[in-house]
Order: sequence, then C-alpha cells, then structure tokens
Amino acid sequence: NTIFYFIVQVPIMLILALGLAQLLNSPHIKGKGIFRTLIFLPCATSLVSYSMIFKSLFAPDGVVNRVLTSIGGAPVDWFQSTWSARWVIIIALVWRWTGYSVYEASYIDGATPFQQFIKITVPLLKPTILMTAIMSTSGTLQLFDESMNLTGGGPGKSTMTLAHYIYNISFVETPKFNYAAALSVFILAMGAILSAIQMKVGVKRD
Repeated sequence: NTIFYFIVQVPIMLILALGLAQLLNSPHIKGKGIFRTLIFLPCATSLVSYSMIFKSLFAPDGVVNRVLTSIGGAPVDWFQSTWSARWVIIIALVWRWTGYSVYEASYIDGATPFQQFIKITVPLLKPTILMTAIMSTSGTLQLFDESMNLTGGGPGKSTMTLAHYIYNISFVETPKFNYAAALSVFILAMGAILSAIQMKVGVKRD
C-alpha cells in the first residue's frame, strides 16, 4: 500500500504542481498572491483536521455522495471498498501537499509557451522538483495519519501503510518490538535508496 501511494501520488502531485505554477506565472492572471495563498493553505492545515474533513466529505451521507446523487449517479461507500478507500487517501494527499510545490515554484519567472516551459522553466525548477520529490518520498514512506484517521487501515488491512502497521504491532496488537524495529530500519533504508536515486538523476546535466 505504501509503495502504491508513493508511485501514484508523487507523480500526480509534481505534475499538478508544475501545471499550477505555470498558470500562476501567466501575466493575464490578477491577484496571484491570493491564489498562491489559497493553494498553499492546505499545507498549513493540521493533519488530523484535514483527515477528518475528508472522512466527512466521503462519508455515506457526505458532500461527494450528495453531488453524485444530484447528477443521477449512485452513492458510493468509499471506505468499504479497497480501491475506493485507497483513492480517497490519494486525493487527500494530493490536496494536502501539491501547494507546497506550487508555493515555491510559482516565484520562478518563465514564459507561457510550451517550448519555453520545457526548456527554460522546468530546468530552472529542477532543484525545487528534486527537493519536493525527495521530501514526498520520505513523507509517503512514513505515511501514517491518513491511513489511521481516514480509513483506519480498512477495509480489513487493504489501505494500511507500513508506518500504521508498525504502530499496530507495537501498541495495538501483542507487542513485537523486534519486528517493528526491523520494519523501521527497512523504511529508513528504502528512503535513503530512493532519495539517492533521485539525487543521482537530479544532478545529471543535459
């Protein structure tokens, strides 16, 4: 589950962040400061608070199901299906962390044409992209709050992350501290390896 969140969420977040950063650099947009603040605000939201908000939004009688019903769709029991519960976590993560990239990247002056975006803006943003990718990798490998507060790891254990599992075998189930410690070292090693790969790719010159 943790690897799935990492593979899906980080690329979506980075691509969305770059797109929003490019839009916010457009000379035709007024009130950029307001938009930047609004996009960054989720990053300053308490992890528990925003998890509770998303749990309410995707509840059986929540806003999302009401919208689906109003347009002729059928309500979905988001937290009782493995894949729908996973996607709720992905959506929550993207909402929470995309603004972190945009807030930093949107200060870079770039041209709006696609070719200039690819050849000028993106290269200039490489340090920010690299930093965000490394921090997102580390954060996703340690993902706990969303699994704990949004889905409780359910249905069953189908959305449980490594950090949540370590917590359970340490404090909820019969304590297995040696096993928990081994898994913690595994997370540390995975984070170091993935960060090293990203650093290696990031420092290459065209």
